[in-house]
Amino acid sequence: MSYAVDYERALEIGRPPNITTLFPHSRALLVSGKVIDRALSAKGKAMTIAANGRNHLVIRGVLRAAQRARAAVIVEIARSEGGANAYCATNYWNMARQVDAVCNELNIRVPVAIHADHYGIKTVDDVPFARVEIPSLFDAGITSIAIDASHMPDDDNLLASIELARFIPTWAGHETEVGEIKGKLGLSTKDEALFIIQGLNAHNIFPDWIALNNGTTHGIEASAQGIQVELTAAIHEALAGYGISGAQHGTSGNNSDRLRAIAAKTMTTKANVATALQMISWGVEVNDFGNAVLDDQGEFIKVPGQGVSEDVWQEMKAYAEKQGWSGGNYKKLNIAFENRIMGQPAAIRERMVRRVEDFVYTILVEVFNAGNTASCGVQAILDAGSYDLGPKSGRIETPEEWTEEKIREKAACLDGNNGPEGDFDD
Repeated sequence: MSYAVDYERALEIGRPPNITTLFPHSRALLVSGKVIDRALSAKGKAMTIAANGRNHLVIRGVLRAAQRARAAVIVEIARSEGGANAYCATNYWNMARQVDAVCNELNIRVPVAIHADHYGIKTVDDVPFARVEIPSLFDAGITSIAIDASHMPDDDNLLASIELARFIPTWAGHETEVGEIKGKLGLSTKDEALFIIQGLNAHNIFPDWIALNNGTTHGIEASAQGIQVELTAAIHEALAGYGISGAQHGTSGNNSDRLRAIAAKTMTTKANVATALQMISWGVEVNDFGNAVLDDQGEFIKVPGQGVSEDVWQEMKAYAEKQGWSGGNYKKLNIAFENRIMGQPAAIRERMVRRVEDFVYTILVEVFNAGNTASCGVQAILDAGSYDLGPKSGRIETPEEWTEEKIREKAACLDGNNGPEGDFDD
């Protein structure tokens, strides 16, 4: 059959219940994160972009690139970016509506997951609030979530992850994390990764992805060492029996060759790209690493005739200076300037979208090997006959060996290095 015919059938059966309730007449194929993971796994040696939609024009550019590359993709926002204390106008509760509207407006016909990234749990006191808030995200159209309790010790991470899994629909994409993302500091170990995946497995919880601290950082600064491909491959190999894929965080700061290697040599299917897309949309010069290029005074370099208008850029710089923001803290300009940016002339908004589109298209096709994975995602839905693709593995571990008491005993024997305290949210 043709892709168009298969797409129609997938549209009928592949949209999760929250999506069909919110958008009953939509022709956008918003799907579980499981669909995206299976699509990239089916192609093999491929991962797709999980694009942080920090502004509306980034979302438009990413979706245009996905259609052009015929790629299954993820649009996401992290809790720090789009949670209750957001610094972006895009948030957990409006992102699905934005994506659905753009898909219908632009006739986007590829599978797209809506991911709540880095739903951060920093202390056990955060868990009661999360029990209330997480269901509201799915009410708003989220189709995939990352429960990130990696800020806590391994036993508390696992116990919080077990508790909060009860509030994630079984059909939804599910990401877990071990080792807070902070570059060369506190690299994840194989034993830590096995600990969390085995403990979840014993409780009938089967995540689709695991995120590691494998040597990257968040934000605009290059890591001291970048992605550790061999470490990542070794951990993924150790987890192979549990049917879990990798989620690569902190892609900014890593050149294309290293990203190609993570796609080709590991089980990674999801790669987060955040700060680079923000900077590209604004018209800031970036290098092959996706990092902003700075001038001799340590200032961002605005490319003439690209991104926001020169007047808006000067306003943004002046506002940041007044607030005492520099470097990575420019991210806080997102919520303050969303409406100012959207109020620019159509030609300027278009060049912002096009710059994101071209960058993302190149990543999808030439770096991540994600081109033509839309059909793999549609096929995964058709093969399952449902929006619910089910887990990739069953229970292997014995529940009696993973009680709270035994979890704490096992964690005490782990030889992990969480590194220093710090602000590593995004």
